[in-house]
Amino acid sequence: MNVWIAIGVTAVGCYLVKFLGLSVPAGALERPAVKRLAALLPIALLAALTAEQAFGDGGRLTLDARALGVGAAGLALLLRAPFLVVIGVAVAVTAGARAFLG
Repeated sequence: MNVWIAIGVTAVGCYLVKFLGLSVPAGALERPAVKRLAALLPIALLAALTAEQAFGDGGRLTLDARALGVGAAGLALLLRAPFLVVIGVAVAVTAGARAFLG
């Protein structure tokens, strides 16, 4: 029964967060600092999630094939490759590194 309590609390919490976001006055959202933060926050969160998945392993830093894939993707981005090419390069380098490094 504890699982259902957790699900209920989570659902209510999600609803309250959504309600709080909708109840913010429009004037507060028109400030330049808020607009700048709203534009940059998703990028920062995605970068943090990518770094945690690529370099983290149970609370410690790990440099393995994933790090090589992220590096290859970064290089492809610097060379202005299309997004699908960047993903393909990252996948190919990661798979190749795993095949050769064991």
